[in-house]
Amino acid sequence: MASSTFQMRAIASLLLFAGALAASGQLSTQTEKKQNPPTAPASAAAVKQPTAAKPPTPEEELQQAISSAGTDRVMLVRNLETFLNKYPEAQNRSQIYRALVEACIQLRDNTRAAAYAERIVALNPNDISITLLAIQLLQRQNDEPGLRRAVSYATRILEYVNRTSPSERSPRISEAQWELEKKNDQASTFFMRGDILMKLRDFVAAQQDFQASYKILPAAGAAERMGEIAELKKDWNSAITEYARAFALAEGKNGNVSRKEIRQKLGNVWRMGHGSEDGLGEYLLRTYDDVSRLSSSTNPKKNTDAREVSDFTVRKAPEGAPFPLRGMKGKVLVLNFWATWCGPCHALEPQFARVAMEFQGANDIIFLAANCDEDETLVAPYLEENKPHTTVVFSDGLDRLFAINSFPTVVIIDREGRIAYRSEGFGPDTFEQELAAAVRRSISPMSQNP
Repeated sequence: MASSTFQMRAIASLLLFAGALAASGQLSTQTEKKQNPPTAPASAAAVKQPTAAKPPTPEEELQQAISSAGTDRVMLVRNLETFLNKYPEAQNRSQIYRALVEACIQLRDNTRAAAYAERIVALNPNDISITLLAIQLLQRQNDEPGLRRAVSYATRILEYVNRTSPSERSPRISEAQWELEKKNDQASTFFMRGDILMKLRDFVAAQQDFQASYKILPAAGAAERMGEIAELKKDWNSAITEYARAFALAEGKNGNVSRKEIRQKLGNVWRMGHGSEDGLGEYLLRTYDDVSRLSSSTNPKKNTDAREVSDFTVRKAPEGAPFPLRGMKGKVLVLNFWATWCGPCHALEPQFARVAMEFQGANDIIFLAANCDEDETLVAPYLEENKPHTTVVFSDGLDRLFAINSFPTVVIIDREGRIAYRSEGFGPDTFEQELAAAVRRSISPMSQNP
């Protein structure tokens, strides 16, 4: 199944209930005994008879089941299953099922993990994260009844995605970006369901889903699957078309697709249809150009061929005027990677600006604030309101070059083009002094490696 941000967001929300419950301290495994000062009974009749011990509550039994397992996942599964056999209608059984799913996955018991995931789905049909996980686990089992249930779960997710409206979007993103994410979710879910239908050999329904996925957002995975279906039907012309599209799209965020494997499939169907590979190269180049034009018009990528900072031409924000970095060679470049939705980025900006002011007289030091918002329409109003004091550019692939995964991140590139400093996150009490010191080290001859 092709990966998607939708699936990763959802599956990442699966929490380990057992560990949380054990750490919460809500239930005590021991009871404190209150002792009264010893007194001499007035008579034997006055001596109280010992009371029978109270049986443990279900909550106490559950806590004991978790505590006694310690870090042993096998024992945890055994203990929780024993508890459920005794209390099949336990009020918190959904959370217990989650703990069992997590433990069974760690034990590589996918069959049992799938069974408990499906129990959660039955209790909470709108739990998208566990529904996605149930689909993945059922696909690993690869038995027909389980795959048919996975199809129904995928249909449920698709209906959920289709029902979502802009009123539910996060304030961090604009409506335009929300629409793009919804399209990604729709395309990914169609692809996921098509993949399951392929395993069930329902090629007609699978092709319809792959076509729907590709129509929403052209991607290599969907094109490759359509090529495979056409090849099975011995429809060589259609297979050539789809494999060629997949070959052109097999890069970046278009799924886990091997361009080498697609090249082999494409060569095979071309030979089946034409007798040799004569003409394949010319056809493939035309397809590549056609697909690239379409891809660039919908989601253009910047500086895809750049390998170092001086190869980049970024755009000044918000107007988009070209800002070449080829003149950066031999200079120190200080980059602040930020986003409009990032709270710590807002707090860091004035400190970054003060450090930039400290070195404003040095012509060989450049400070840039590189914006990394996926939705660039958010940048102009933010800049209008906040008016930062350093030059702001769109990252245009610089974030890709430096593998920026969190915000804010500040990077210093020295005169030789090497990373001299990198800071992820923001310590307000120390950042300004640390950055200024790092800049001074970068411009000092003593900082150069021998």
